[in-house]
Amino acid sequence: MVAAFAPIGLADVLPDAPLSLDSPLPDRMAYAAAAEAAVGGVLDAFAHSAPTPAGVSTSTVTIPGVDGNEVALFVSRPDDADGPLPAVVHFHGGAMAIASADDASYRYLRERLAATGLVAVGVEFRNSGGRLGAHPYPAGLNDCAAATRWVYANAADLGVSHLIVVGESGGGNLTLTVTHKAKREGWLHEIAGAYAQCPYISNRWLDYPDELPSLRENDGYFISAQQAALLGSIYDPDKTYVDDPTCWAGVAGHEDLVGLPPHVISMNELDPLRDEGLLYYRRLLAAGVPAAGRIVVGTCHGGDLLFPALMPEVFAASVNDISGFAHAVGR
Repeated sequence: MVAAFAPIGLADVLPDAPLSLDSPLPDRMAYAAAAEAAVGGVLDAFAHSAPTPAGVSTSTVTIPGVDGNEVALFVSRPDDADGPLPAVVHFHGGAMAIASADDASYRYLRERLAATGLVAVGVEFRNSGGRLGAHPYPAGLNDCAAATRWVYANAADLGVSHLIVVGESGGGNLTLTVTHKAKREGWLHEIAGAYAQCPYISNRWLDYPDELPSLRENDGYFISAQQAALLGSIYDPDKTYVDDPTCWAGVAGHEDLVGLPPHVISMNELDPLRDEGLLYYRRLLAAGVPAAGRIVVGTCHGGDLLFPALMPEVFAASVNDISGFAHAVGR
């Protein structure tokens, strides 16, 4: 992992940006755009070096959003599918602020998931920044919920038996907040499970609370606490929803968690966000939610998904774990 990062200048601790949370919003938006360009190029380069999964086809569907907008979905499935398959509705990473479901890295991940016997649906939700911004909360959440409900409603036509929601980083927050939105609105039964990877959920990254020691231990390894806070500040720019679990899953209370479907929370050992995922996992267990926790040793934030060609065994282990969970919750 370090050898892969070294030629592109990411093997050292990430330097601080010349910004703060009090910087003007246009400056923080510009920071998000620059981060998107830099990180997107890196991720796509790693994805292009991996072999294309065989026997998988992808189509694009456009569905109506709830805000008078349209949402593009990228649907990947195995060509030899025989009978209904579990679906994974995937929300990409990027702090709900940057990146695209059509980026090469996310296309590759979905195709690899489809190759395990799944229907993988990527959601082009509205970002709060970057080239698809600026649409702060709840725009992206609304798009993810609309996509989830559309897959459930069209399961027969899609050849889908049941669905889980999946995402990493900001997509991990959306994975968890979609379940809270579904519970609040009465359609939680449409979601069979949730699989959140390196979830970006605490919204406390510059507070360095004692219960989240990884924020200090791993600060600057590929991502930083400052970067997390800056990108999060444009998702809820007026701080109106800091206590709403449909905005930030980390603030969910005990009663918010009770009755949720089975979860997997997967974390990376060398991630500043590791402990917020671990804390959420433990709170799920305390609320009686069937949940499994997983730590991918020796990897940075999302590191098990970044290097499909350079670390194929690590990438495959995470893909297979998602697939196994998706199949298991339908039994």
